[in-house]
Parts: sequence; structure tokens; C-alpha cells
Amino acid sequence: MATKLLLTFAICRLIVTVGLTLDPTELLLLGVDAQLSVDPTDVKAASLDFGLLTGAQPPLAVMHPASSQDVAQLVKAAYGSNFGFTVSARGHGHSINGQAQTANGVVVQMSGSIGGSGVASGRKPPYPRVWPQERFVDVWGGELWIDVLRSTLQHGLAPKSWTDYLYLSVGGTLSNAGISGQAFNHGPQISNVHELDVVTGKGELLTCSEEQNSEMFHAVLGGLGQFGIITRARISLEPAPQRVRWIRVLYSNFSTFTRDQEYLISLHEQPASQKFDYVEGFVIVDEGLINNWRSSFFSPHNPVKISSLEPNGGVLYCLEIAKNYHESTASTIDQEVESLLKKLNFIPASVFTTDMPYVDFLDRVHKAELKLRSKGLWEVPHPWLNLFVPKSKIADFDKGVFKGILGNKTSGPILIYPMNKNKWDHRSSAVTPDEDVFYLVALLRSALDNGEETHSLEYLTNQNRQILRFCDEAGITVKQYLPHYTTHQEWVDHFGNKWDRFYRLKMEFDPRHILASGQQIFTPTNMASWQ
Repeated sequence: MATKLLLTFAICRLIVTVGLTLDPTELLLLGVDAQLSVDPTDVKAASLDFGLLTGAQPPLAVMHPASSQDVAQLVKAAYGSNFGFTVSARGHGHSINGQAQTANGVVVQMSGSIGGSGVASGRKPPYPRVWPQERFVDVWGGELWIDVLRSTLQHGLAPKSWTDYLYLSVGGTLSNAGISGQAFNHGPQISNVHELDVVTGKGELLTCSEEQNSEMFHAVLGGLGQFGIITRARISLEPAPQRVRWIRVLYSNFSTFTRDQEYLISLHEQPASQKFDYVEGFVIVDEGLINNWRSSFFSPHNPVKISSLEPNGGVLYCLEIAKNYHESTASTIDQEVESLLKKLNFIPASVFTTDMPYVDFLDRVHKAELKLRSKGLWEVPHPWLNLFVPKSKIADFDKGVFKGILGNKTSGPILIYPMNKNKWDHRSSAVTPDEDVFYLVALLRSALDNGEETHSLEYLTNQNRQILRFCDEAGITVKQYLPHYTTHQEWVDHFGNKWDRFYRLKMEFDPRHILASGQQIFTPTNMASWQ
């Protein structure tokens, strides 16, 4: 009874706030008991994200859907209301700048229960369904990639392309791109999708693919949630390896480092025995960083000293590579790795190698998360800045940022690795530099209240602005990954020649701008202005 009273209160609040034309009893039919929740724990959790950079914007209610139809009913109610209320899909809440939040509507909690109420009456979204012969898996949009992996491994299969962190939702990463060290070879995760079920901003449930509703299919992939909520994705699979040989080597010269990275990704069309399966790297500007959580790969009994390696400009670069294999082919892995390493020009004494199960390699960042949580260093503000930098300007970026703006202090890992543009489908909504090869530079810093100015949120936020200003003044045409802008013109500039299509499809599939308002690309409209 108490839950139903809270639910009735939530609906009345929606009616008062946005002027629903629906009778309250109609909206009650959208869910029973805890499916539509105003539980304070739910609401508070839905108002926060991993970034912790925005002020909490509590939604009016939180929905825990058990099916695509649940999501469609909610969005249809928003679309048909007098003034409209917004709907934002939330996965694991790993956004940085409040992209999954809404202060004037309902958050659809796609990834399980985030608070006190949970999913009512045991109703849960469908589990992953693996099709071994066809080599694909159908998964709920809120499914976490770690659970997708566990399901597919039961059949000896695994998705081809990953993110570094597996506790992210399928719909969330596909709405951005989904990248990691496999992207040079298989492309981002959005290049490895066969089919989607999507709820549009009109509350319509569409199945889309290359052959069916193809314009919607490509728009949603990398579309930042602007055209629909992904409720099902059909993901491409491949035979899963059993083990991984994981290698890190160091460089003191940036051009040598990038030349070797670019050489390795150029091998993408070669047979598996003649290329690595994963190519990433990171920048070391702080003596302590090389032995910290991200670099726990290195033995604590044999710490690496930057000063002993004669870095150029006080900066070192680490190439991170991996080769997958099966136990049945273990006899050849040493020879294959040695042959590839011979063609690289790293510091000879800097080779660090380890061997581990495939699952442990893919889930490596989660282990780091557990370490940080134990020290109270995970749930802190994360002023991350992720940039795609064109190959032609990466040396300028190194000189101006790594050896310039950052100084010799940072508060988190700085990833850098190249990707092949031809592995990205130009029809998707994702935006990349207009060069055949471009780099991800990810400054994954944490703001710490430890008394050090260089670790403070204000300092790191200002430094991000300084980096973007430097790129603009130096003519480095970067594109933000996981983008965040506050003005209409900035979004137009971000999408460039894709903007006209992006806008047209928004007006077609979400004309009232109901969805993903936390991205701040479009302003929700009321019925009067819409008509």
C-alpha cells in the first residue's frame, strides 16, 4: 500500500509539473508497484553519475523496465502529454557530465536495480540469448558487457570489440562508439552490431538493421541517445581465445613510439599469427604513475624509475600490446611475439611480460576499481577529457600538452593509441577526424581532496579548458569522444558535415526532444511550440 501511495504521488507530481493530458489511472497502467518508483534511494542514485561534476538533478521518478514494451509505453505517454516530460535512459551511470540525467522527467534504469525498490514481482529484462551457429548474441540494452561475456563464453564465443571497462551497458557504449585496443582491427563496438530494437521519441518500437529501417540503425549507433532508446542489440561474436600474452615496452622518444604504434595497426589485414590483437599505450609524465594502479602490471619489487630511462622532455611513453591464443597453440606464441617485437624500437631493457586468462585480461580495469574503492578513491569527481586527435597533429599535441600544459603532475592515467578510420562506418552518427589514422587521447584524471592543488577539481577542470584552447589556437582539429558542450553552435561544429542529417533525423524520430536531454544538444519543447 505504501508503495502504491508513493507511486500515485509520483504521477500526481508529473501531472502538476508538466500538465499531463493522461488520466492518472492511465499512467498507473505503465507499471505496477515498484516498476515506476519515487523511492528516495532510487531517485538520488539516478541523479548522480560517475563524473560527479554536475549538481544532482533528481528526476521526478525512476522506471525499472522489464521489456521494450515498458519503455515504449512510457515514452509514448511523454510524447502524448500536453507539455511533455523528458525521458533519459541510464545504464551503469558511467557518464561524466550528467548525460543520463533529467530534472523534469523519468529516468529509465536499464541496468538492473540502482536503489531500494528493485524490479517488481520478479519481472526482469531478458537474459542474453546466444546463437552459436550464427555467431551472434541478442542482449537487453541495459545488459553489462561483463555479463554478455560470461554468457557467450559458455559457448566458446566472445564479442570482437571491447571497452577497457566491462561494467558498462550495451546501450550506453553503442550510443557513443565503444572503443578499446581492438578497435584498430575490428573497429569500435558500433561496427560489430547486426540489429537493434529501438524505442523512438514517439514511443514507437522499431527493429532496425542494414536492411530494415537502415537510416535509424546508423543514426542510433554513436547517436548519443538522441533518436531512441536501445532495448535490444544483436552483437557479432567470434571464437573466444583462452589466454593472452600481455606486453608493455617503454619509449623515451615520441616519434619512435607513434611510428611503432602506427606500424602495428597497419597490420590489421594480416593473418592472426602476424599481428597483435590489442594495441594501446599511455603517457607517463609523473614518476609515481608508472607504478600506480593502472600500471600495477609492473612488479612492486622492481619499480621502474623514469630518471633511469633518460626520458625526452621528462616524459615516457608505454606501448601496451597483447596477443590472444589457445592452449593448443601455446607452442608457437613465443615465436610469433618475438618476431613482432623485433620490428619495434623500444628501450631494450624495458620489456615487461605477463600471461593470463582471456577473461582476466578483459576485466583488468575492474580489479583496479576494487583497489580504488578500498581506498575511498573511486567515488570522487572525474573531470575526464577524451579527444580524437588527427595523426598529422599528434606530435604538436605531444609538445604542447604532454610536455607543456601537464607539467610533471597528473592524477590519473593518460591513454594514447591510434585507430584506422576505415574500420568506422561513416554512416553512423559517431564523429572522428577526417584522416585515415587518428589517435584517442584520454586524460582519465580523478579530482582528489588531498590538499594538492594539482589534484583539485578546479585545477583539472581549468587544465582541460586550457588543453582545448591550445588545440584551437594551434589548429589541431580534435573531436571530443563522450562529448560535452554547452552551446548549440559547439554541437553544430562538433558534428560538422553530419549535423544537417543529425538534425533532420532528430526531428523525424524525436520531434519533441524528449530523449536524452542531459546531453544538452536540443531543448525539450512543449506541445504549444511543437504544434
